[in-house]
Amino acid sequence: MITKKIEEIEAFTGQEGTQIKQIFSPIETNNAIRYSIAHCTINPGNNSKLHTMKTSEMYYILQGNGIMHIGEEQKQVKQNETIFVPPMSKQFLENNGKIDLILLCIVDPAWRQEDEISE
Repeated sequence: MITKKIEEIEAFTGQEGTQIKQIFSPIETNNAIRYSIAHCTINPGNNSKLHTMKTSEMYYILQGNGIMHIGEEQKQVKQNETIFVPPMSKQFLENNGKIDLILLCIVDPAWRQEDEISE
């Protein structure tokens, strides 16, 4: 059995200032899974960078609220809401609230740098 505690996972900073903790990917499970799951924090007034992924993504908001931008669409999102981002969609998430926006990001197949296209 493999378990992890968020507070024990080392964070790295995305180019846009988002704090990211990689929870699981195929590497940690001997390729038993094909997706990756990360815990992300966006501070008030900040946003993830505008980017396009070759893969699909799913965001689940754990805390806070913000505005999700996918292509030309934008929508207010909040705690306990799930967002599907289709492959090849220009997207970013902004925190327009007063507290940290915390979310889980599931990427399938697993996130790889070469699948991310910066805008």
